[in-house]
Amino acid sequence: MSRQQEYVLRTLEERDIRFVRLWFTDIQGYLKSVAVAPAELEGAFAEGIGFDGSAIEGFSRISESDTIASPDPSTFQILPFHTEQDGFLSARMFCDITTPDGQPSWADPRQVLRRQMKAAGQAGFTCYVHPEIEFFLVRSVETDGYPPVPADSGGYFDQAVTDEAPNFRADAINSLERMGISVEFSHHETAPGQQEIDLRFADALSMADNVMSFRYLIKQVARRNGVRATFMPKPLSDHAGSAMHTHLSLFEGDENAFHDPDDEYRLSATAKSFIAGILEHSCEISAVTNQWVNSYKRLTSGDEAPRAASWGASNRSAMIRLPMYTQNKAASRRVEVRTPDSACNPYLTYAVLLAAGLKGIQEGYELSAPAEVDVSMMTRRERMAAGYKDLPADLDHALRAMEKSELVADALGEHVFEFFLRNKWREWHEYQSQITPWELRSNLEF
Repeated sequence: MSRQQEYVLRTLEERDIRFVRLWFTDIQGYLKSVAVAPAELEGAFAEGIGFDGSAIEGFSRISESDTIASPDPSTFQILPFHTEQDGFLSARMFCDITTPDGQPSWADPRQVLRRQMKAAGQAGFTCYVHPEIEFFLVRSVETDGYPPVPADSGGYFDQAVTDEAPNFRADAINSLERMGISVEFSHHETAPGQQEIDLRFADALSMADNVMSFRYLIKQVARRNGVRATFMPKPLSDHAGSAMHTHLSLFEGDENAFHDPDDEYRLSATAKSFIAGILEHSCEISAVTNQWVNSYKRLTSGDEAPRAASWGASNRSAMIRLPMYTQNKAASRRVEVRTPDSACNPYLTYAVLLAAGLKGIQEGYELSAPAEVDVSMMTRRERMAAGYKDLPADLDHALRAMEKSELVADALGEHVFEFFLRNKWREWHEYQSQITPWELRSNLEF
């Protein structure tokens, strides 16, 4: 038994923890959980927990349904809430999903990201991620299809405006920090009820785990404050949607591979090719970074959401922005990708972003000139004349681009690639079949 496993078992006994929740995600990024008693955990470390993989969408066929969840002791954390039934603490660990013979499951999003991190490691890089996660606090999510009512009427950086839950952000940050998830900033965003919490950087896999924990904790804290949290990309038609702006950097040992003190933008050749790779493959990866029908309502509405594959220094209308606050600090040189939304699967999103960037480095992609205008205010013809490739305007276009992509197929693996497409095409066709209130208001009298 490893030291980490021994630490987990000792902590369970010392803290009198009654249940351990073993977490993993499905391909769409829904959190799955099985609770085990501490007495069963030593066996779970040795042999894993068996479950019916065919009951999890996209995991395995019914003829190959035996699947193993192997807890990763390095992810052990005590949950910050006592159970309401008996007042005892519980803990959680993320799991790696394997087949009965011990091989990594091709359906496990955690394994998908781990493969890309291995590819980065073989190229000499470690990838660090720092997300800015936006979400809405609303009075209820049970709206019968009507728009939700925001929990406050505040705007950008407003102080103490969360009318229905004034202590929410303090409670949320405290809960995150107690689980070892470091918070860098938090503030009210532009729309009523909209919040942003930025997490301190970590390696890509740890951060993907943190994002999943974040979404769980935020929903729990919201309930305890009498409101609800939603990570839906655009729940309000007249206001900005919720992004997960993602800062990425590559390090070679202790050195930031993106920094060059002699460059105008302090960008190395590695960084420029990395940016060029993400821009070149932006349409192909869009269905992963923006996986829902609703995701494209955010991207096409403006409000600082990118419409085209462009980059710029401090330009919040560009798809990739260079933060210029500390441009001379080598360790802080990073790129901010502004397309992902808060409802993506973070494992798959980080995997395809890393794959596209690494492709740019491997192939020596050249970076185009930076955008120095508000790209979102340009017409389509103006964007074409400037050489900016439009991002997909809906899930249909995004899936068509993904279907043709060797890069995404390689990054996700055949199993995840095929299931993702099949599942999302079903979502798109179900959406297309709906008759919307707008259509009835506009056309019923014709």
